[in-house]
Amino acid sequence: MTGTRFAGRVAIVTGAANGIGAAVAHAFAAEGASVVAVDLDAEMLRSVVEEIAADGGAATAVTGDVGEEPTARRAAATAAESYGGLDVLFNGAGVNRHGAVPDVSLADWEFVLGANLRGPFLLMKHAIPLLRERGGGAIVNTASVQAFASMPAVPAYAASKAGVVALTAAAALDHAKDGIRVNCVAPGSVRTPMLRAAAEQYAPDDPERALAEWGAVHPIGFLAEPEDVAALVLFLAGPESRAITGACYRVDGGLLAKLAH
Repeated sequence: MTGTRFAGRVAIVTGAANGIGAAVAHAFAAEGASVVAVDLDAEMLRSVVEEIAADGGAATAVTGDVGEEPTARRAAATAAESYGGLDVLFNGAGVNRHGAVPDVSLADWEFVLGANLRGPFLLMKHAIPLLRERGGGAIVNTASVQAFASMPAVPAYAASKAGVVALTAAAALDHAKDGIRVNCVAPGSVRTPMLRAAAEQYAPDDPERALAEWGAVHPIGFLAEPEDVAALVLFLAGPESRAITGACYRVDGGLLAKLAH
């Protein structure tokens, strides 16, 4: 632990095994929060929880598919039973499958929508009663710049992320009276295992070249790191953003601003 911003607070973080989710789990724990870390990859999730403990933080692993309701139930129950309640939910789990609409199988469509949109819905469904019991709290969902300006061959991903933006706004209106703020972040290209896998598919002989090219598309000229997104998530989850709800904040290095002109 290095800080106390979230001392005494409890946070559920999905997609916590790697990438943005892992960075967010580490960031909350470093600021004193007890973390319920959720992911389908049991081995990598265990490593993240062990790293948090080694740094003096508190974290418990919940292994499961966020698109399945039992996982959401177990995450909420773990927060209540292990740490006494819940203050923050971060929905970070996400997947992608490439292909134009005729080439996307129904199974792939449902896989992407299941993790990226049904997952946040289910976690919110089971987290909101716990947040309400605390007198309020914060939810931060993960959208994407592709909710606003897509690229070729990602119809399921783009649709799911646009759905997250709409879900965020609807939930923010429904639960403002409960003291629950709901916002989302919209990253551009971030140096994560998912992006690395896309680079390996796009340029198998030189994925680093592809990553550098994608970074150069952003006006800032480089790829964001997971920690850049985590910093915004903690701001949106904390008291500094008490007047912010129903919003979607870009972490895109100016990409959407560039595409708008």
